Amino acid sequence: MEAIWLYQFRIILVGDSTVGKSSLLRRFTEGRFVQVSDPTVGVDFFSRLLELEPGKRVKLQLWDTAGQERFRSITQSYYRSSVGGILVFDVTSRATFESCPRWLAEARMHGQPGRPLLLLLGHKADKAEERQVSRQEAEAYATAQGLPYAEASALSGQGVEEAFTCLAKEVYGAVKAGLVPAGGEGSGVTCGIVPSTVHSSEEARAGLRPCAC
Repeated sequence: MEAIWLYQFRIILVGDSTVGKSSLLRRFTEGRFVQVSDPTVGVDFFSRLLELEPGKRVKLQLWDTAGQERFRSITQSYYRSSVGGILVFDVTSRATFESCPRWLAEARMHGQPGRPLLLLLGHKADKAEERQVSRQEAEAYATAQGLPYAEASALSGQGVEEAFTCLAKEVYGAVKAGLVPAGGEGSGVTCGIVPSTVHSSEEARAGLRPCAC
């Protein structure tokens, strides 16, 4: 039986080509590292369930966007219907970090007011000797822009789970606080099916009721 989820969050990953967005998503959703040699064409789709509170699961609908300029119009169309986003740069490439203001401005221009909720992610954090952007510099930029910051490595798995969970919790908190509408058109949040009381997967299968959203 399909796992039960309280909400589905639509999350978009953006950033320059070659920063490793696809590798991050495969590590997070499949638990393995794949050296993706071909760049994403348009948009790819991934998904995964997370349990953010005991018995309360959310489904992340993850959209991997192409970083090349020729696909920019396609990427822009996904901002408005996404509740969250991860802006990825490569810590071994200063050029990708210097592109972050452009990506951030684009997300804020094309998204809904106050959305998508964004997290800045420094990728390839395992390559300490090749690093061109320090954690301190990236954190300072994120703080100035009001964004949480995380670092991760799809190769080693370091920080990947924590980064996606951090963003999911930010979105979940905003939904619970009423800052983001649940189920509204274009909100990026879909209400799911929840049991009257969820203590375990067995109990969850015993009786379902529609979400009250």
